[in-house]
Amino acid sequence: MSRAFNFSAGPAALPESVLLQAQSEMLEWGKARASVMEISHRGKDFEALAAEAEKDLRDLLDVPSNYKVLFLQGGATLHFAQLAMNFARPDQTADYIVTGAWSEKAVKEAKPLTQVRIAASDEAGKFTAIPPRASWDLDPNAAYVHIVANETIHGVEFHTVPDVGAVPLISDLSSTILSQPIDVSRFGMIYAGAQKNIGPSGLVVVIVREDLLERCPKSIPKILNYAEHAANGSMLNTPPTFSWYLAGLVFKWAKAQGGLKALGEINRQKQELLYGYIDGSGFYRNPVEISARSWMNVPFTLPSESLDSVFLKESEAAGLLALKGHRAVGGMRASIYNALPLQGVQALVDFMRDFASRNG
Repeated sequence: MSRAFNFSAGPAALPESVLLQAQSEMLEWGKARASVMEISHRGKDFEALAAEAEKDLRDLLDVPSNYKVLFLQGGATLHFAQLAMNFARPDQTADYIVTGAWSEKAVKEAKPLTQVRIAASDEAGKFTAIPPRASWDLDPNAAYVHIVANETIHGVEFHTVPDVGAVPLISDLSSTILSQPIDVSRFGMIYAGAQKNIGPSGLVVVIVREDLLERCPKSIPKILNYAEHAANGSMLNTPPTFSWYLAGLVFKWAKAQGGLKALGEINRQKQELLYGYIDGSGFYRNPVEISARSWMNVPFTLPSESLDSVFLKESEAAGLLALKGHRAVGGMRASIYNALPLQGVQALVDFMRDFASRNG
């Protein structure tokens, strides 16, 4: 086996120890005498697994007791629409801060369901910065304010939780959750597709304040109603059991690393190493304003697009995978989630330095 450093934006790298444990338990999990994929989600064994995974996630994020933690399906994209169905009436306004491709998609999915207001946008700046909080045109009567905490495609991240007053703040945390400590109590709801820092695709974690669940209308289908999922312990229907199991292993791995404070320090070192080299190279360029640069997704360009295919071919041969930038942005993108070790970032920087010396 020749396992490479995986810089994929998602589905992304998983901790090797987690994969090895899953491999060892694939045929027989615990005392079940069957795979975890083969046992009932309503049986005592899986119920215990689910409860332990929730407890570990609550511990990691220090989730307050008045929040429900849900393990659902659909990825973040489904929840772009689902959250509008649950928390805003068709005649209400909902404020959106647009900082990249994913917040644009969130707006598109919400528009048929509520009165979307673009309270701030960096579209004119080609999504290279966070609009200053003082420039936001917020409606104090809005149903909620929505942000995407980290734009995976454009490499833009909120590094502080914005103050939006009494209006609930809802955030897509898909590509930044568990990367460093965060104050959950500042949000009405956060949601995150698993395939970045949590586990494999097929699972989305929702953390929602209990009082907001009172808004969920009975007129929408139960399968789309957050209150119904909360009342049924995320088992209104058959959940993505294997993804839930693997997420639980990742939570234990994260705790074993020292929790989010320790992971945050490693992630700080990783992003400083990579951005530091890019900025000083005279060869590569990152377009994002320094104060808004993502810790998880680092886009960069080469001096000429003609070098892109050569860079990708040589980097893959060097054991550095999935560095091609998103088609909406071009260039390269290194996603340096929790499971990508510091050594992987150092290997990338070493390769980039050598490539620049040969092609500069």
